[in-house]
Amino acid sequence: MKSALIVYGGWAGHDPEECATIYRRWLHEDGFSVRMATETSAFADPAIHDLNLIIPIFTMSTIGKEEVENLSRAVQEGVGLAGHHGGMSDAFRDSVDYQFMVGGQWVAHPGNIIDYTVDVADPLDPVMAGIKSFPYRSEQYYMHVDPSNHVLATTTFSGAHAPWIDGVKMPVVWKRQHGKGRVFHSTLGHSVKEFEVLEMATILRRGMNWAARDE
Repeated sequence: MKSALIVYGGWAGHDPEECATIYRRWLHEDGFSVRMATETSAFADPAIHDLNLIIPIFTMSTIGKEEVENLSRAVQEGVGLAGHHGGMSDAFRDSVDYQFMVGGQWVAHPGNIIDYTVDVADPLDPVMAGIKSFPYRSEQYYMHVDPSNHVLATTTFSGAHAPWIDGVKMPVVWKRQHGKGRVFHSTLGHSVKEFEVLEMATILRRGMNWAARDE
Protein backbone atom coordinates (compact mmCIF):
# COMPACT_ATOMS: atom_id res chain seq x y z
CA MET A 1 0.00 0.00 0.00
CA LYS A 2 1.23 3.49 -0.83
CA SER A 3 1.77 5.85 2.09
CA ALA A 4 1.28 9.60 2.35
CA LEU A 5 1.91 12.37 4.85
CA ILE A 6 -0.18 15.54 5.05
CA VAL A 7 1.38 18.37 7.04
CA TYR A 8 -1.07 21.21 7.62
CA GLY A 9 -1.17 24.45 9.58
CA GLY A 10 0.02 28.01 9.16
CA TRP A 11 -2.36 30.83 8.23
CA ALA A 12 -5.93 29.74 8.96
CA GLY A 13 -7.42 31.79 6.10
CA HIS A 14 -6.61 29.03 3.62
CA ASP A 15 -8.65 26.44 5.56
CA PRO A 16 -5.71 24.07 6.08
CA GLU A 17 -7.53 21.55 8.28
CA GLU A 18 -10.56 21.40 6.01
CA CYS A 19 -8.39 20.96 2.92
CA ALA A 20 -6.33 18.29 4.66
CA THR A 21 -9.54 16.38 5.38
CA ILE A 22 -10.42 16.36 1.67
CA TYR A 23 -6.93 15.17 0.69
CA ARG A 24 -7.10 12.43 3.32
CA ARG A 25 -10.42 11.20 1.92
CA TRP A 26 -9.09 11.19 -1.65
CA LEU A 27 -5.94 9.36 -0.61
CA HIS A 28 -7.86 6.70 1.32
CA GLU A 29 -10.17 6.19 -1.65
CA ASP A 30 -7.15 5.89 -3.94
CA GLY A 31 -5.48 3.21 -1.82
CA PHE A 32 -3.07 5.15 0.40
CA SER A 33 -2.40 4.89 4.08
CA VAL A 34 -2.32 8.44 5.44
CA ARG A 35 -0.60 10.12 8.37
CA MET A 36 -1.50 13.66 9.43
CA ALA A 37 0.79 16.15 11.20
CA THR A 38 0.33 19.74 12.33
CA GLU A 39 3.95 20.72 12.98
CA THR A 40 6.76 21.32 10.49
CA SER A 41 8.94 19.08 12.64
CA ALA A 42 7.32 16.20 10.72
CA PHE A 43 9.51 17.17 7.76
CA ALA A 44 12.63 16.35 9.78
CA ASP A 45 11.55 12.77 10.51
CA PRO A 46 13.87 10.28 8.75
CA ALA A 47 10.81 8.08 8.14
CA ILE A 48 9.52 10.44 5.41
CA HIS A 49 12.13 8.95 3.07
CA ASP A 50 10.00 5.78 2.95
CA LEU A 51 6.80 7.58 1.88
CA ASN A 52 5.26 7.71 -1.56
CA LEU A 53 3.80 11.22 -1.23
CA ILE A 54 4.00 14.33 0.95
CA ILE A 55 1.34 17.07 0.84
CA PRO A 56 2.20 20.38 2.55
CA ILE A 57 -0.67 22.72 3.46
CA PHE A 58 1.20 25.32 5.49
CA THR A 59 0.75 28.92 4.32
CA MET A 60 3.50 31.38 5.28
CA SER A 61 5.12 30.30 8.58
CA THR A 62 8.75 29.15 8.81
CA ILE A 63 10.56 25.89 8.25
CA GLY A 64 13.72 24.90 10.07
CA LYS A 65 17.00 24.27 8.26
CA GLU A 66 17.08 20.59 9.21
CA GLU A 67 13.40 20.25 8.28
CA VAL A 68 13.74 21.61 4.75
CA GLU A 69 17.02 19.79 4.15
CA ASN A 70 15.46 16.46 5.11
CA LEU A 71 12.34 17.17 3.05
CA SER A 72 14.38 18.13 -0.01
CA ARG A 73 16.54 15.02 0.29
CA ALA A 74 13.47 12.82 0.54
CA VAL A 75 12.00 14.31 -2.64
CA GLN A 76 15.31 14.11 -4.47
CA GLU A 77 15.41 10.42 -3.58
CA GLY A 78 11.97 9.86 -5.10
CA VAL A 79 9.22 10.84 -2.64
CA GLY A 80 6.45 12.76 -4.43
CA LEU A 81 5.37 16.27 -3.41
CA ALA A 82 1.98 17.78 -4.27
CA GLY A 83 -0.28 20.58 -3.13
CA HIS A 84 -2.21 23.70 -3.93
CA HIS A 85 -2.42 27.48 -3.62
CA GLY A 86 -0.79 29.21 -0.65
CA GLY A 87 -0.54 25.98 1.30
CA MET A 88 2.35 25.02 -0.96
CA SER A 89 3.54 28.03 -2.98
CA ASP A 90 3.10 30.73 -0.34
CA ALA A 91 4.75 28.65 2.33
CA PHE A 92 8.05 29.29 4.09
CA ARG A 93 8.83 32.56 2.29
CA ASP A 94 12.34 32.75 3.72
CA SER A 95 13.40 29.30 2.45
CA VAL A 96 14.87 29.39 -1.04
CA ASP A 97 15.59 25.66 -0.80
CA TYR A 98 11.87 25.01 -0.41
CA GLN A 99 10.99 27.35 -3.30
CA PHE A 100 13.58 25.66 -5.54
CA MET A 101 11.88 22.33 -4.90
CA VAL A 102 8.32 23.60 -5.47
CA GLY A 103 9.18 25.45 -8.66
CA GLY A 104 7.45 28.71 -7.83
CA GLN A 105 6.63 31.31 -5.22
CA TRP A 106 3.58 33.52 -4.83
CA VAL A 107 4.26 37.27 -4.98
CA ALA A 108 0.85 38.95 -5.57
CA HIS A 109 -2.86 38.49 -6.27
CA PRO A 110 -3.98 41.78 -7.86
CA GLY A 111 -7.64 42.52 -7.15
CA ASN A 112 -7.86 39.77 -4.51
CA ILE A 113 -10.94 37.60 -5.20
CA ILE A 114 -11.84 38.09 -8.86
CA ASP A 115 -13.27 36.26 -11.86
CA TYR A 116 -10.75 34.92 -14.38
CA THR A 117 -10.22 32.06 -16.81
CA VAL A 118 -8.01 29.00 -16.46
CA ASP A 119 -6.70 27.86 -19.86
CA VAL A 120 -5.42 24.37 -20.56
CA ALA A 121 -1.82 24.52 -21.80
CA ASP A 122 -1.19 20.81 -22.37
CA PRO A 123 -4.43 18.96 -23.20
CA LEU A 124 -2.48 15.78 -24.00
CA ASP A 125 -1.14 15.39 -20.48
CA PRO A 126 -3.11 12.78 -18.49
CA VAL A 127 -3.64 15.23 -15.62
CA MET A 128 -5.56 17.53 -17.99
CA ALA A 129 -7.33 14.86 -20.07
CA GLY A 130 -10.85 15.92 -21.07
CA ILE A 131 -10.62 19.29 -19.30
CA LYS A 132 -11.37 22.45 -21.26
CA SER A 133 -10.66 26.05 -20.31
CA PHE A 134 -12.98 27.05 -17.48
CA PRO A 135 -14.08 30.17 -15.57
CA TYR A 136 -12.86 30.52 -12.01
CA ARG A 137 -13.37 32.88 -9.10
CA SER A 138 -10.56 33.16 -6.58
CA GLU A 139 -7.28 34.93 -6.07
CA GLN A 140 -5.45 35.04 -9.40
CA TYR A 141 -1.94 34.22 -8.29
CA TYR A 142 0.97 36.15 -9.77
CA MET A 143 3.96 33.85 -9.40
CA HIS A 144 7.71 33.78 -9.73
CA VAL A 145 8.19 30.43 -11.48
CA ASP A 146 10.96 28.05 -12.51
CA PRO A 147 11.39 27.94 -16.31
CA SER A 148 11.97 24.19 -16.09
CA ASN A 149 8.36 23.56 -14.98
CA HIS A 150 6.12 21.55 -17.29
CA VAL A 151 3.15 23.93 -17.45
CA LEU A 152 -0.27 22.28 -17.69
CA ALA A 153 -2.57 25.31 -17.33
CA THR A 154 -2.26 29.09 -17.40
CA THR A 155 -4.22 32.28 -16.78
CA THR A 156 -3.88 35.67 -18.47
CA PHE A 157 -4.01 38.89 -16.48
CA SER A 158 -6.33 41.62 -17.77
CA GLY A 159 -4.44 44.55 -16.27
CA ALA A 160 -7.61 45.80 -14.57
CA HIS A 161 -5.96 45.77 -11.14
CA ALA A 162 -2.31 46.29 -12.20
CA PRO A 163 -2.09 47.83 -15.69
CA TRP A 164 1.59 47.00 -16.16
CA ILE A 165 0.86 43.25 -16.21
CA ASP A 166 -1.90 43.45 -18.84
CA GLY A 167 -1.65 40.37 -21.08
CA VAL A 168 0.82 38.47 -18.90
CA LYS A 169 0.26 34.71 -19.20
CA MET A 170 0.96 33.02 -15.86
CA PRO A 171 1.28 29.30 -15.02
CA VAL A 172 -1.55 28.00 -12.83
CA VAL A 173 -0.80 24.27 -12.83
CA TRP A 174 2.57 22.61 -13.34
CA LYS A 175 4.57 19.49 -12.70
CA ARG A 176 8.31 19.06 -12.47
CA GLN A 177 11.13 16.84 -11.29
CA HIS A 178 13.23 17.52 -8.21
CA GLY A 179 15.93 14.89 -8.37
CA LYS A 180 14.09 11.58 -8.70
CA GLY A 181 10.94 13.00 -7.09
CA ARG A 182 7.87 14.22 -8.93
CA VAL A 183 6.43 17.58 -7.86
CA PHE A 184 2.91 18.78 -8.72
CA HIS A 185 1.35 22.16 -7.93
CA SER A 186 -1.86 24.06 -8.64
CA THR A 187 -2.29 27.69 -7.57
CA LEU A 188 -6.09 27.26 -7.37
CA GLY A 189 -7.84 26.77 -4.05
CA HIS A 190 -7.88 29.87 -1.84
CA SER A 191 -10.74 28.42 0.20
CA VAL A 192 -12.03 24.91 0.78
CA LYS A 193 -15.24 25.83 -1.11
CA GLU A 194 -13.22 25.87 -4.31
CA PHE A 195 -12.79 22.10 -4.07
CA GLU A 196 -16.42 21.98 -5.20
CA VAL A 197 -15.31 23.15 -8.68
CA LEU A 198 -15.10 19.89 -10.61
CA GLU A 199 -12.20 20.93 -12.85
CA MET A 200 -10.14 22.19 -9.92
CA ALA A 201 -10.70 19.05 -7.85
CA THR A 202 -10.10 16.70 -10.77
CA ILE A 203 -6.79 18.35 -11.68
CA LEU A 204 -5.61 18.33 -8.08
CA ARG A 205 -6.54 14.72 -7.41
CA ARG A 206 -4.93 13.51 -10.62
CA GLY A 207 -1.85 15.59 -9.89
CA MET A 208 -1.29 14.16 -6.43
CA ASN A 209 -1.57 10.64 -7.81
CA TRP A 210 0.89 11.45 -10.58
CA ALA A 211 3.39 12.84 -8.06
CA ALA A 212 3.27 9.82 -5.75
CA ARG A 213 6.27 7.53 -5.98
CA ASP A 214 5.47 4.14 -7.50
CA GLU A 215 5.42 1.20 -5.14
